[in-house]
Amino acid sequence: MFQYIIQTIGYQLLFLIVYDVILKRDTFFNWNRAYLLGTSVLSFCIPLIQIESFKNIVSQEYIITLPEVFIGEATPEKKQFNFENLLLLQKEISFYEIFFYAGVCIAIILFSYKLLKMLRLIVKNPKKKVEDLQIVSLSNSTVAFSFFKYIFLGDLIKAEEKEVIIKHETVHAKQYHSLDLLFFEILRILFWFNPLVYMYQNRMVEMHEFIADSYAVKNQNKSEYYESLLQQVFNTQNISFINPFFKQSLIKKRIIMLSKSKSKQINLLKYALLIPLVIGMLVYSACSVQNELANTEVNLNEFSYAVKLGEEITEETSIKTEKFETFLKAHPEYVGWAQFDKSSKTGTYSIHSINEKVPDNLSKYTYEFPDGTNYIVYKELPEGNSKEDRFIKARSNNDYLNKGDVPFAVIDQAPVFPGCEDLSSNEQKGCFSEQVTKLVNRNFNTKIASEHNLKGRQRINVIFKIDNEGNVVGIRSRAPHPALEEEAIRVIKTLPKMIPGEHQGKKVNVPYSLPILFQVADATKPNE
Repeated sequence: MFQYIIQTIGYQLLFLIVYDVILKRDTFFNWNRAYLLGTSVLSFCIPLIQIESFKNIVSQEYIITLPEVFIGEATPEKKQFNFENLLLLQKEISFYEIFFYAGVCIAIILFSYKLLKMLRLIVKNPKKKVEDLQIVSLSNSTVAFSFFKYIFLGDLIKAEEKEVIIKHETVHAKQYHSLDLLFFEILRILFWFNPLVYMYQNRMVEMHEFIADSYAVKNQNKSEYYESLLQQVFNTQNISFINPFFKQSLIKKRIIMLSKSKSKQINLLKYALLIPLVIGMLVYSACSVQNELANTEVNLNEFSYAVKLGEEITEETSIKTEKFETFLKAHPEYVGWAQFDKSSKTGTYSIHSINEKVPDNLSKYTYEFPDGTNYIVYKELPEGNSKEDRFIKARSNNDYLNKGDVPFAVIDQAPVFPGCEDLSSNEQKGCFSEQVTKLVNRNFNTKIASEHNLKGRQRINVIFKIDNEGNVVGIRSRAPHPALEEEAIRVIKTLPKMIPGEHQGKKVNVPYSLPILFQVADATKPNE
C-alpha cells in the first residue's frame, strides 16, 4: 500500500509539473480541464494495475497443496485460503491505520458541514427561476457563486453586474463544473494527506473560471467585463466545491488570461506528450514490481534444485521438483534452465525470467502434460543414449511413473480419504482436505504451548507422502520448536490408510505439503 501511495503522489507531481510548465498558459481551456481530470484518474490507476497483477503473481497452486490448518484462536472459514489471506488473519490495526481513518472521518465531517451550509443557503433564502436555473438572493451580501443549477447572488450587487454574473455562472451550470469539484472533494476525503489533490482542485477552479470567462465575453466588451471584476468588494464563501465569481486570488489570473490571444492550433501537439509520459509510468511501475518481486516476495533460488545421477530421489527433492514445475506452469513469464555437469554428474534445475539471456549451449524445450498445462525449459539437447543424456531429457509424466511420485496438480486420480469414495473427482479432493483439517484440529495437542512457554503464531510445515498402497509415509516436519515438529508428525501418523492415487492406470506415490498455523492464546486477553 505504501508503495502504491508513493507512486501515486509521484505521478501526480509529474503530471502537475507538465501542466504548469507546458500547458497552463495556452487558451485550450477545455483540453486543460480534460487533462486535469484524466491525469488525476490515471495517477491512481497506473500503479493500481500493477499491484493487481502483482497480487496474482504467486498462485495458490504453488503456495499450498492443502489448505492451512488453523489451530487455537485463528479459526478460518471452511474455504481454501491463499497466502494473502493468511497474512491478514488477526492483523492488528496499526497506529498509521488509525491516523488515516481519523483523517478520513474529519474530512467527511468538514465536507458534510460545508454541504449543509450550502443547503441552508438554498432553503432559507428567496429563489427565482430563470430558464432552468435557480437564482438564490442573499441578503446584505456582495457574494456571487454557483453550485450546480443554483446561482447565489448578494442583493448588494448592482443590477447591471448581476446580468454579467448570471451569464458567467450559466456556463458553470451547463458544463457541470460542480461535478469536477465534487470529484476532487471525494479524493480529498480518501487522500486527505496528499497535498497534490488540493493542488489539482485549485487548478481546476482556475480552469473553470477561464472557461466561463471565455464564454461570457463573447457577447460583451472585455473592458466592461474587467471593470465588473475589479470594482467588486472581494467577499466570497469559503467552500471548496463552489464556483466563486469574486475571488481575489483569481481576479488577476482571469484578467491576464482574458487579455491573451487565442493559442495556435499547432500547440495542441503538446498534449501528445501525455502518451510517452504514461508509457514511461507504466514501465516504471512494471520495473518496481519486478524489483519487489526479486527482493522481497519471491526468491527464485527457492525453486532451484540439483539431482545427482544415480542417487535415489528423496522426498525433499520430490517436493522441490513439484514446486519447480508448478511455479513454471503458473507463471509463463518465467522459464527453467536445466544444466548438466558431466564431471560431477549433477543436473541443476533453476528458474529465470523469460527476458534473461539464455546460455548458447541451451535449447528451448516445452514440457506438456495431459491436463493441458505446459512450461518451457532451456536445456542441453541429448546427443546419445547415455545415462547423462537420459537424465536431461524431457521430464514427462512417465518420469514420474519411473520414480513412483506424481504431483497432486497433474495426477489422474488423487488419493481418496476413506468415506469420500462416492464423490466426484473434484469433490474427493475437497473432501480429502476437509477430513485432514478436521483430524489435525481434533488430535493436535494444544497444551504444548503452555508446556513449552510458546507465544503468538507458530507455523508448522509438514510434508508427507501417500504411497502406492495408500499408507502415509515419509513424514517430515519443520517448526520453530522441536516439540511442535514431533506433535505434527504424531498427528499426521494418525491419518487412516487411503485409497492410493492412480496415474495412467498405475498406483503411484503422491507427495503432499501441509501448513499448520498454531495461534497460541494470550492468557492476558479474554477470548473474543
